[in-house]
Amino acid sequence: MSFIEEKKIPIEQLRRKTDIASLGFRTTDELACLKQLIGQRRAVNAISFGLTVEKKGYNLFVAGDPGSGRTTYTLEEMKTRAANMPAPDDWIYVYNFDEPGEPLTINLPAGCGKSLATAMDNLVEDLKVNLAKAFDNSEYEDNKAALVKVFQEGVGELMESLRAYAQEQNFSIKRTPQGFVNLPLVQEETPAETSEDGTPVEPKVVTREMQPDEFEKLTDEEQSEIQKKSEEIAQKTLETLRTMREREKDLKDKIKELEGEICRNAIQPVLSELKEDFRDNEKLTEWMDKLTEDIIENFGMFVAATRDENVDVDFSRFTVNVFVSNDPDLGAPVIRETNPTYYNLVGKIEYESRQGYLYTDFHRIKPGAIHKANGGFLLLEAENVLRQFMSWDALKRVLNSGELTIENLGEHLGYIPVASLKPEAIPIDVKVVIVGTYYLYYLLNVYDPEFQKIFKIKADFESDMPRSREMEYNLACVIAEFVSNDGNIPFTAEAVGEVIECASRLVDDQERMSTQFNKISEILTEATVWAKMDNAEHVDLKHVIKAFDEKTDRVNLIEERYRRSYENGVIRIDTEGTAIGQINGLTVISLVDHSFGHPVRISANVFMGQEGIVNIEREVKLTGPIHNKGLLTLSSYLGRKYAQDMPISISARIAFEQTYAGIEGDSASSTELYCLLSALSGVPLRQDIAVTGSVDQFGNVQAIGGVNEKIEGFYGYCKSRGLTGTQGVMIPASNVQHLMLHHDVLESVREGKFSVWAVSTIDEGLEILTGVPAGKQNKQGNYPGKSIHGLTKSCLRSWIEKSAKLKAELSKMNKDSEDDEQDDETGKSTPKTRRRKKRTEK
Repeated sequence: MSFIEEKKIPIEQLRRKTDIASLGFRTTDELACLKQLIGQRRAVNAISFGLTVEKKGYNLFVAGDPGSGRTTYTLEEMKTRAANMPAPDDWIYVYNFDEPGEPLTINLPAGCGKSLATAMDNLVEDLKVNLAKAFDNSEYEDNKAALVKVFQEGVGELMESLRAYAQEQNFSIKRTPQGFVNLPLVQEETPAETSEDGTPVEPKVVTREMQPDEFEKLTDEEQSEIQKKSEEIAQKTLETLRTMREREKDLKDKIKELEGEICRNAIQPVLSELKEDFRDNEKLTEWMDKLTEDIIENFGMFVAATRDENVDVDFSRFTVNVFVSNDPDLGAPVIRETNPTYYNLVGKIEYESRQGYLYTDFHRIKPGAIHKANGGFLLLEAENVLRQFMSWDALKRVLNSGELTIENLGEHLGYIPVASLKPEAIPIDVKVVIVGTYYLYYLLNVYDPEFQKIFKIKADFESDMPRSREMEYNLACVIAEFVSNDGNIPFTAEAVGEVIECASRLVDDQERMSTQFNKISEILTEATVWAKMDNAEHVDLKHVIKAFDEKTDRVNLIEERYRRSYENGVIRIDTEGTAIGQINGLTVISLVDHSFGHPVRISANVFMGQEGIVNIEREVKLTGPIHNKGLLTLSSYLGRKYAQDMPISISARIAFEQTYAGIEGDSASSTELYCLLSALSGVPLRQDIAVTGSVDQFGNVQAIGGVNEKIEGFYGYCKSRGLTGTQGVMIPASNVQHLMLHHDVLESVREGKFSVWAVSTIDEGLEILTGVPAGKQNKQGNYPGKSIHGLTKSCLRSWIEKSAKLKAELSKMNKDSEDDEQDDETGKSTPKTRRRKKRTEK
């Protein structure tokens, strides 16, 4: 067997086939598997432990790639745990009779919040009827009239006593709009008169009010005496009025006491049963006592509402706002908030516009996801939380403090304080689970010092899992579950085997399978549709292959354009013959939904000089740091290989022909080295072989990524021009385990139309590409016989010798030029000078 044949990879190693017999079934209908998450042992253990720990700060961050089942499994596990946990308390907000702007919160046993709200609504309706009846009763009016009569009699006695006292002092008391006025009295006799019959009539003493002019005619002493008595009467009047007001207040208190007694008698039958139901809740009992007093003080609103239905009366303060309600039969709550805005997360206070004014009350306090999950579990997506303004800060504040106060954003950001409700804070006991990518997890660790304090548990979801027989069977169970859940037609064992191989292709590894179950599910769904379109009873192998091919065809428009440019001769790629200093490299173009391999022509020119190896793309800044590293490694290899006994004097230019975008990665470093050695040695390279692989400083060919896409890409180019049987791709031997090639490539390899070689060193690759041995160095540092390294070193040595000879001649010419300058200064010409000039001219 020749060396080239020896390095060919057997077809069995180009794609790991599934052992159908080991699956042990003909169709998925025969499988009866337990539902489980496969391939995520580490994540399952971490989630189980994290949900069990009840200490503060032991919240979970589930890290993994989208589609790995991280959210679905975590949510199901949370629901399973929550079902076995007791339901947490309900929370209600009630009116604060002491501080109306600060609503009170009360916790009740699960399920009692709604029943209490219903009871309070019924209470209001019952009180309307009961209070109206109580105050329509004649007994209330009679008792009230009796109290008023006693008050009026007392007031009459006080006024009579005051008038009598004033009469004794020759004063009268007169009520005016401005109040009581004291007027002095004057007694005078009527003039003597005779009756009609001539009988004399005795004079009478008449009392009248003193006139102002009469008061002015009195002496100062008399005026002072009258003034003094007036002040005494005024003081007595004030005392009497004060007594009257006190008695009026007593009357009101008695009437209020009477009304309170009537109200209590009307309320007691309704409230007593309600208080009895919640007698163990001290806070609620205390609130009900204050509720009773407020109803007594405002019983008129109930009576008015009953007597006139058109009266708009607000009874909201006598009801409750069921803030959070839990079902006692459903265990702890599990909340998944997919839109975690600030208000959706921590709740809000809503406002209503009334005649141009914003109005709110405790009934407009709305819960957030944290309130609803209190006592249970809350699931959030990291990216969604971090995208929303203030949500992450609010979440951290709640987890650190253990309580949640509802505050609108305006209170945080407004420059002017605005009067609003200040609801009482609610204690929070919730297990928060955040699902996100590794990138976000490490960003939070670096930039948020509190992150590790509040998220102590990390659950890692791997992107792949081992491809063992057990795991293959487990994946078959996943397929069977897919069929069962969606009522689809079953898959045959051959179809399942193809899906398993597709799972390996997704991770480019024969020994691993992808855990991106969303992508696997897409293949299952589309294969099922193709089978139904064929009216098939089962999903077979051809349907899975068609689903994979059709899915690729929908997204490979850019790939087809590249290939069309090659077919039209716009892009030059030689797939036949040989050439010196030219080779086909392989690149991978990665788009959002599709990656494909694309061959690129790499060329090298070498010439004498001391500039070293220059990558043209690097000079124009089209290469990345990893690619530049590969180029420097290549230079180091040349120094180790050829500059141990002589210096290297070389100028070389390497270019990626017809590339106009950035280039990154070191997977072409071995390809560049082959191209450079061909240019130095003058040995042509095969153009029907494309090459990929990175190289280290010792000439070992190292693994690269995208090996399947690269092979299939070059295969597609060769197939479009016609396969010759000599074409193929040379890859690193360490990449053989990553081969999961398409069936078309396998078929061409089986027919001998295409080949894949695996090499471990640059020397092995040189022999395949040139047909000439790379050569082995002897003790003298030479490479006997015809070999690539021997020819390369000979080229370099000849350049060194030529360079040294040219330097010597140039040095001699420079010395002769100096002598000529001295002759010119003296004006003499010696025979020696003349001979030198002739030699120089010659």
